[in-house]
Amino acid sequence: MTGTTAPAPAATPGRTSTAPGPAQLWARARGPLLALAALLLAGVVLAALNSGEAHGRLDPRSADPQGTRALAEILTGHGIRTHVVTTTAEAVTAAAPGTTLVVTSPGLLTDGQRDTLKTAMDLSGGRTVLLSPGPTALTGLAPGVTASATGGDEVLDPRCGYAPAAGAGRATTGEGLAYTTTRQGAVSCYEDGGPATLLVLPGRDGADTVLLGSPAPLLNENLADEGNASLALQLLGTRPEVTWYLPTLTDPAATGEGTEQSFSDLIPDGWSWALLQLLVAAVLAAAWRARRLGPLVHEDLPVVVRASEATEGRARLYRKADARDRAAQVLRAATRERLAALLGVPPAGAHDPATLTPAVAAQLPGDGRDLTGLLFGPAPTDDAALVALTDHLDALEREVRSS
Repeated sequence: MTGTTAPAPAATPGRTSTAPGPAQLWARARGPLLALAALLLAGVVLAALNSGEAHGRLDPRSADPQGTRALAEILTGHGIRTHVVTTTAEAVTAAAPGTTLVVTSPGLLTDGQRDTLKTAMDLSGGRTVLLSPGPTALTGLAPGVTASATGGDEVLDPRCGYAPAAGAGRATTGEGLAYTTTRQGAVSCYEDGGPATLLVLPGRDGADTVLLGSPAPLLNENLADEGNASLALQLLGTRPEVTWYLPTLTDPAATGEGTEQSFSDLIPDGWSWALLQLLVAAVLAAAWRARRLGPLVHEDLPVVVRASEATEGRARLYRKADARDRAAQVLRAATRERLAALLGVPPAGAHDPATLTPAVAAQLPGDGRDLTGLLFGPAPTDDAALVALTDHLDALEREVRSS
């Protein structure tokens, strides 16, 4: 006899499902935990690799390739004082006729910070150098100027009569943004097929604003190339003091009264992609560990197994999955088929209450049981009810056989 002809499984009386042990819990959880550990390790490695490149970027105290310490030392050698500020309030205080204010990351400023800084720029009488300001930053700090991406050479010729640019000659200003404006008196240099990568906007009382589309000429790694050192020195060395404004997300002005920021505004760039990758990884892990992705598939057992062993094994699977509904359905279906064969009911009517129930009632006249509920009723609510159902089905079949 093969497993395909085994009788209906029955739950074992007196036994209840047990909680999985530590070994089973580890077997279930180790896959997602290993995937999470791999993601965290990859994130740490990437952060460590990138930190060496981005640490101290445009910081005059940093000797990293992306820092500006070399330029700061050259300025100091020419008697020009340099210092660093990290808040809008400090930058506004530092703005003065004898100061060049270098704003390293204008795109990090909020609307309120830009308005405050623009007022100080207009009243300072000094020079303000904006490094790679994008369209949003230009709206508040340099209205009337539009930005576009450069698409030409990295090293450009001045192509203008502006003394600092003409004296410096070729410089690596072409890898960043380029600017156009209709403002009167503006000077455009290092044009990249039209827009200028260096734009000088005159102000009142001797003040001016310099837009540099790429900070490359100021960096340690590029300072000795082409005319970068001369250009940087002439742009930043016209006044006795240089203030480097390094905006940060912890600036009180960025979250103070009058500024409105959503939660997404506070998330640093790049985290949205990281969260998306984690979400995709979680979905893939869930799909990998998922169970019952489709209907049950009936397969023949590959070997001959005793019917009692197959019945007991299947019953254990039902009990482990708390599938009392499936077990009751199998028990009732098998009983209905056997009763139909005993009573001469066609196989098609074995699972029709209107056909089978009257036939059973006619065989057992005077029986007060609810035969429809017994043979076609709802699933048991617990193991005890499943055992009781099994006993009632066995008793009903015995009575029909003996009648």
